[in-house]
Amino acid sequence: MKYEKKKGGGFKRGGKRGSSDRDPFFEEETTRRRKVSYDDEDIDSGDSDAEQDGFTGGDENGKVEEAEDEDEFADETAGEKRKRLAEGMLKRMREAQRREREEQDDDDDEDEEEDDTGRIAKTLMKKQLEDSGRVRRVIASRVQEPLSTDGFRVVVKHRQSVVAVALSDDDSRGFSASKDGTIRHWDVSSGKSDKYKWPSDEILKSHGMKVREPRNKKHSRETLALAVSSDGRYLATGGVDRHVHIWDVRTREHVQAFPGHRDTVSCLCFRHGTAELYSGSYDRTVKVWNVEDNAFVQDNFGHQAEILAVDALRKERALSVARDRTMQLSKIAEGARMIYRAPASSLESCCFVSDDEYLSGSDNGTVALWGMLKKKPMFLLKNAHVVIDEEKTTDGILENGDHSYVNYNSCSASSWVNSVAVCRGSDLAASGAGNGFVYLLAVETGKMAIRPLFKLPLPGFVNSLAFAKSGKFLIAGVGQETRFGRWGCIKSAENGVAIHPIKLDLEDKAA
Repeated sequence: MKYEKKKGGGFKRGGKRGSSDRDPFFEEETTRRRKVSYDDEDIDSGDSDAEQDGFTGGDENGKVEEAEDEDEFADETAGEKRKRLAEGMLKRMREAQRREREEQDDDDDEDEEEDDTGRIAKTLMKKQLEDSGRVRRVIASRVQEPLSTDGFRVVVKHRQSVVAVALSDDDSRGFSASKDGTIRHWDVSSGKSDKYKWPSDEILKSHGMKVREPRNKKHSRETLALAVSSDGRYLATGGVDRHVHIWDVRTREHVQAFPGHRDTVSCLCFRHGTAELYSGSYDRTVKVWNVEDNAFVQDNFGHQAEILAVDALRKERALSVARDRTMQLSKIAEGARMIYRAPASSLESCCFVSDDEYLSGSDNGTVALWGMLKKKPMFLLKNAHVVIDEEKTTDGILENGDHSYVNYNSCSASSWVNSVAVCRGSDLAASGAGNGFVYLLAVETGKMAIRPLFKLPLPGFVNSLAFAKSGKFLIAGVGQETRFGRWGCIKSAENGVAIHPIKLDLEDKAA
């Protein structure tokens, strides 16, 4: 039937066949579409409505100024905003250069302004290249020989062995975890620490935790891995309970529990500059999580045994080692991987030197340097952490009378290189085991070699290492036992976090 609207608001028959100009259905749809087409930026806030009605409160001038500022930049795009912020930063840097010239009583000539512009450009380019990892800082050649008084100093104590340590991006705060489930957040300068408190089981379940572990590990809080995001907002921990726990660093409260792993979570790492988290487990998988969205991203397979360590830089790539004597570079976005096989040893630890070079530590005391394009190590520093066993003595005299006998034992748990670390964007590295020393190393890219620098005495199993971003100190997580299991025990060691200062020469002297 065909209807036309009457003057009185009703409808009457008539109109052309197929015409919908007067159909109320199409009129309502047009109205709906017109409403939806409005953008969120065009909707006025409640404060503006109240001002239009004549109700204002507080500082009226301040509100007007804020509204004017918002209106001024309301229509700018993301590119225009970046340009505005960059121009503001350059303006501030030029003003700082001008003030320095005024203090030195120099004339403001055009040549000097051009020189200032060139210096600013070089400074910004150098900073950007160092942050992106394209340029490597030369620090190893500037390291001074440590004095006898510059030894490791324990700043935080734990009841059981410390298995993981981490530093914030500004080097002001440190984080440590131990086998007893204790997670501590401490100040680097003062050593004052705060303890993270585990919430109740009900709260953990509300945060996503699923209780499906064996009975003997049901309520276990034993922590084996720890990582902090580059922005300092999130702390991730993992352990025997098969979950990845996310904490808020500012409030030290539990935020989320990620289930999914079918065995112990052994290692964690944040991708630098993002909220992406990589977790490795005894279930032979590396999982990717997004902490901000509280979401699981994807799985990465390939290892045939328990994964022991994982590391990442800015790119979407994860470096991992496992007990299958392989190291794998997983390209997350492409879903591809590269496999590197260790020669006659099991890998215990790994870390990135750059996007194309990696370090690894083995259970025979060897530290290896790898390259992306070669499946075998480019350089092997053999017997880096050997244990020297002299024959037992009775009253200071060797039992068999042989005073020259020395046995280099590279098969005991004390020679396992449990941790390797690199000062990000530099050529300075360190390795730790249970032989009583932490070694400072220089990674020489041109020669494709590792050069030992100094031996830093530290009793106990060094289960984790972390450099300050500035390279001015090194922290180590030490314990009486190894990171995984109880393969050895050093009773004289102290469970805690130790810090060692690193003195550097000036860049001009090093050059």
